[in-house]
Parts: sequence; structure tokens; C-alpha cells
Amino acid sequence: MISAILTDIEGTTSSIHFVKDVLFPYARAHLAGFVAAHGMQPEVARWLAATAAEAGLAADDHAGIIATLERWVDEDRKATPLKALQGLIWRDGYASGAYRAHVYPEVAAKLHEWKRRGLALYVYSSGSVPAQRLFFAHSEAGDLTPLFDGYFDTETGGKRETASYTRIAERIGRPAAEILFLSDVVEELDAARAAGMATTWLCRPPLACPSRASHLCVADFDGIVLPA
Repeated sequence: MISAILTDIEGTTSSIHFVKDVLFPYARAHLAGFVAAHGMQPEVARWLAATAAEAGLAADDHAGIIATLERWVDEDRKATPLKALQGLIWRDGYASGAYRAHVYPEVAAKLHEWKRRGLALYVYSSGSVPAQRLFFAHSEAGDLTPLFDGYFDTETGGKRETASYTRIAERIGRPAAEILFLSDVVEELDAARAAGMATTWLCRPPLACPSRASHLCVADFDGIVLPA
């Protein structure tokens, strides 16, 4: 019996285009100015130092660190320091009203329904946990954060690694078999299933579910059937 749902964001609850065409360009355009203005703050300095360490740069090579971060944005690298800094920059964008987070039309209603049924709801995304909270706090459907019981990011582990889903189940405190993972990426679903979780593959239009899908496949949240 499913007692908890763990969901991806990009391509699952929300449009890939919003992330790639709005959030990523905003962070890249404001990156250098943000570092110049806030680089001495402990939280920002921590992630700049982590970037330098990962890239093999001197901690005081600010130009090199910024260039590395910009390159990682262009490469869509799932680097934890980049994701953390993007989240901090996006916080300013949300606060200023520059944008609101896209969610597919049926998602909010389905999340509310699952919550009413007593299911625990969690998020697992490559974006940092603070960025995830900001995303759902400033969604087009309003503040959805009260619906979620917890958030996980790449500090837990890579999304295509089975061990990450094992850790999440342990932290949630539920058997993996009671957790349903939702994603649009087959390799993530494979890793979750290997950890013992139930899985559902979101293939949103214009994509279509293949005739021989390796996971239960649906077009939207309304098509999700919870295993008994």
C-alpha cells in the first residue's frame, strides 16, 4: 500500500521550459552581480569555495569561479554548489515578482487530494532544497509548501543512483515499497525501482507513452493510479 509520494519537479509537476527558459537565464544573467554584492555572506562564500574546490581553482580566483559557474549553467551541470547559488539568486527573482513558478493545471488539485487522503508528500529534485521551497511557495497555483512533508536534493545523492532512493526511504522512515516515485526520466525511475519503490513515468504531451514502457506511464497526474 502506498503511504507516501516522492515527486520530481522539472517535466513532472512543472514545465521544463519554465526552468530552462526563465529560471536558468535569470540566474545566469544575475550571477556575477549577485556574487559581487553577496560574496562575503557566509552562505554564499560557502558555495563559492565549494565551486573552487570542485573546479580545482584558488579560493580567491573570483573571475575563474564565476566563469566556471556560468559554464556549468550552459552545460546544465547538476553540481550542488551551482544549484545552491541558483536558488539564492532565484529567491530575489521571486521576491521581486519577476516570475511565478509554473505548475501543470491538474497538479495542485491532485496534491491536495492526496494530502486529504493522508498521503505524505515529498520532493526530490536536482535543484537545491531552498530552491524547491521557493518554487512551490511562489507557484502559479499559490503557496503549495504546506502540502509537502519534506524535500531532497543532490546532497542526498545523484538522482540516477539507487543508493539515493534508499537513503530517502530511510529518512522518510517508511519501507521503500510504500513510496511512489514520479519522474519524467527513465533512469531515475530505474534507480528508484531498484531501491524497492513503486514508480510512475510522466510522459507529458507532446511526448507519448511508448507501447512497451518499462514503467507504468501516464500523461498527467490525473492518470496516476496508486497501487493497492
